[in-house]
Amino acid sequence: MAGLLSISIPAAADDIIKVVASFSILGDMVRQVTGNLAEVTTIVGPDADAHVYTPNAADAKSVANADVIFVNGLGFETWSQTLIETSSSKAKVFVATDGITPLKVDGEIDPHAWNSLVNGMQYVANIAVSMAEINPINAVAYKANARAYNRRLKDLNNRAIDQLERLTTGQRIVVTSHDAFGYLATAYGLTFLAPVGIDTDGEPSARDLSKLIDHLKAVGAGALFTENITSPSLIEQIARETGIKIGGRLYSDALSTRGGPATTYEKLIEHNLRVLIKALSSRS
Repeated sequence: MAGLLSISIPAAADDIIKVVASFSILGDMVRQVTGNLAEVTTIVGPDADAHVYTPNAADAKSVANADVIFVNGLGFETWSQTLIETSSSKAKVFVATDGITPLKVDGEIDPHAWNSLVNGMQYVANIAVSMAEINPINAVAYKANARAYNRRLKDLNNRAIDQLERLTTGQRIVVTSHDAFGYLATAYGLTFLAPVGIDTDGEPSARDLSKLIDHLKAVGAGALFTENITSPSLIEQIARETGIKIGGRLYSDALSTRGGPATTYEKLIEHNLRVLIKALSSRS
C-alpha cells in the first residue's frame, strides 16, 4: 500500500520532540503520526522479543533524554518502569492501550492488543492526542496524520473481514508458537492454539505439549505457523507428530528487519493476514 503522506511543519533541530517507544510496532505507529515532527527511538527493535528484553546503557540514555515515552502497557514491558526510574527521566509517559478492553488468557491480561486492527486504530488515536498535549503547536498535523493512517487501517480491516468470513469451521483453527494472537482471533472468528502462553519466557511441560499434540491429532488444524521472535522448534515438532503443515511465518511482537515483509505495522498486519488466508484456504 502507498506510504503515509504525513503533514509536517519545518522545525529547528533543537525544537524536535524526542520520543521513545518501547518496541518496534509501537515505534512505527508513532512515526506514522508524527512524520518529521519528532525524533523517534525504539527500545526493542525488529525481530526482538520485548517479553524477555534486558535494557542496556544506550536505552537508559535514550530514555533519560526523551521528552515523551510511549509504552504498550497491559504488562507487556515488565522492564519499562525500572528503566524509566533508574534513568531519572523527566519524560511524560503515555500508555498506548488506554481505552482498550483487554482480553484475558488463563486469568492473565493479554498485552498483544495491536493484533486487532480496531485496537490498532485506538493506539493511533491515543498517540495523536498525547502528542498534541505535549506539542500543541503541531496538534493539527498529528491529528491529520492519524486520521489518514486510520482510514488505511480501517480499509485493511474491512478487506480482512471479507476474506476471512469465507473460511469454513475446519479452516479456522490455527497453531502458533506462543499465544499472541487472541485479539486477531476474536476480531475474525478464528481459534488460535499455542504450546506457550502469552509470555515467551517459558517452555511447555512435556505433558502440556503432549495434550496439545493429541488434541490436534483428534480435531486437526488449518495450519501451523512459526513466529519471528521465537524458535521454530516446537512448531516443527508438532508438525512432525501431527502431519499438519507449517503454513508460514507470522510476525507477532515485532516488525521485520529492513528488507523483510513486515517493516511497518500496516505491512505486518497485511503480511500476517495474507499468509493466514493462503494457508487456511488451501486446507480442504
